[in-house]
Amino acid sequence: MRLSKKVVYQLYPKSFKDTTGNGMGDLRGIIEKLDYLAGLGIDLIWLNPFYPSPQHDNGYDISDYCAIDPAFGTMADFEELVAEAGKRDIGLMLDMVLNHVSTEHEWFKKALAGDPKYQAYFYLRPAKADGSLPTNWESKFGGPAWERFGKTDLYYLHLYDVTQADLDWHNPQVRQELHQVVNFWRQKGVKGFRFDVLNVIGKSEELVDSQAPGSSQEKSLYTDTPIVHTWIRELNQATFGQDQEIVTVGEMSSTTIENGISYTNPKDQELSMIFSFHHLKVDYENGEKWSNPAFDFIELKRILDEWQTGMSDGQGWNALFFNNHDQPRSNNRFGDVVNYPYQTQTLLATVTHLLRGTPYIYQGEEIGMTNPGYQELTQYNDVETHNNYQIMRDKGYSHEKAMTIIQAKSRDNSRTPMQWDGTTHAGFTKATPWLEVASNYPTINVEKELAEGKIYTYYQELIRLRKDYDVISDGTYSGLFLDHPSIMGFVREYEGQQLLVLGHFYDGNVEIELPQAFRGRTATKLIGNGPVQYADRLTLGAYEAVAFLFETE
Repeated sequence: MRLSKKVVYQLYPKSFKDTTGNGMGDLRGIIEKLDYLAGLGIDLIWLNPFYPSPQHDNGYDISDYCAIDPAFGTMADFEELVAEAGKRDIGLMLDMVLNHVSTEHEWFKKALAGDPKYQAYFYLRPAKADGSLPTNWESKFGGPAWERFGKTDLYYLHLYDVTQADLDWHNPQVRQELHQVVNFWRQKGVKGFRFDVLNVIGKSEELVDSQAPGSSQEKSLYTDTPIVHTWIRELNQATFGQDQEIVTVGEMSSTTIENGISYTNPKDQELSMIFSFHHLKVDYENGEKWSNPAFDFIELKRILDEWQTGMSDGQGWNALFFNNHDQPRSNNRFGDVVNYPYQTQTLLATVTHLLRGTPYIYQGEEIGMTNPGYQELTQYNDVETHNNYQIMRDKGYSHEKAMTIIQAKSRDNSRTPMQWDGTTHAGFTKATPWLEVASNYPTINVEKELAEGKIYTYYQELIRLRKDYDVISDGTYSGLFLDHPSIMGFVREYEGQQLLVLGHFYDGNVEIELPQAFRGRTATKLIGNGPVQYADRLTLGAYEAVAFLFETE
């Protein structure tokens, strides 16, 4: 099956299904629920890290790349998961965290013990002459990006948590080690790889101060540098590029369309597709994540249109998503989960699945799971959340203001356990879950959704349509209504068919007149979450979405 027909389901193993009673999800829990996932019609399951880890950053601090953390199961469990998923025509996509390792990793421990070979695996630098840190860079999790290297006079770079030491990709031995990691999992039958923060691997060998710590100028010192493309091509040729069926996606923070094209244009032999995040920053105040303004709808449309057009023009390929493990639930951000839960979730799904690219479903969105709305800071586990709570308090924010922002923006909003049924802890575990289940689980859960809901079946239909209609999987893209205050619209076109997609992102009704090119024609309503039918002038209700299919004349 070609890439454009595929749909990926992301699940967070720690929060999916616990079968051992330790309060954490595990591999056998995924095996148990494969029929549920197969029922959606998905092609790949992206699993967040399940490798051995101290869990300072929920598994993104890896201490052994080629093993299974006992909390998740055994290698035999993983091999069974590969086999059972394969029986259902589902491949596994693994998370590769190749920018950094845990400070508990054998490589870092050997470096600390004085082994020069492994010290060369990391960015180790002395303090400046005045005793200050090697550079003024800030960690993305808050605070300085440098920490003293044991009892030496050196410091190690950590763009993320202090327990996540950045690997020096300039060292060819490091790159070869990482190639071996990818090939190890290829040999286990893995069909896809998602590469974490891949566009920040290209730090310079000579690191310099930024003009403004934490700024976009600082990020430019280590993000999307030319050598990243060189190293990804090398990774491609040494590993997954040897199998044309493998699907890859790179997480590309703060990237550009130009780089996105280079990463994904097939002729460049780098990746299948990328995640870009600009459209999920439209509710940031002055670019600051830890804020809580209303989202900018016009800007959301502008960014999506710019990326759809730019990537299409350059033969690049987008990963399509509004949700993942690092983002709060999109239905809370862009809709009304109290009054219009079905309409909100299916509106966002319609847009995601009918744009040009490969759609991703994040666990629970197919049943309408929401942010948990925790009331206490102690209910949050996420290191970034706790660090930024303190930063906000140091800025003078009240506890109440800081908590309101955390309730909207914490990564834990999407990491709450999967809500399977209405029993205690939503059927996720019989023990105390590692993270509290959202309190609305008695009304939002898989059992109830499959029995009487409409969201899951809507997702099934979107996936089926992608496989049945080339206009969805392979059509061109054109934006419509880009300046309209409440309507998002676009057209897909392919070999004699046009698909007109409309979505109303607000409460109430709105009347619109279709562009002249679509008036007075015969149209088929392909999918929609409300009653609207084709007409030259039509009225969309609250959070209503619809797609009309036209045969070109």
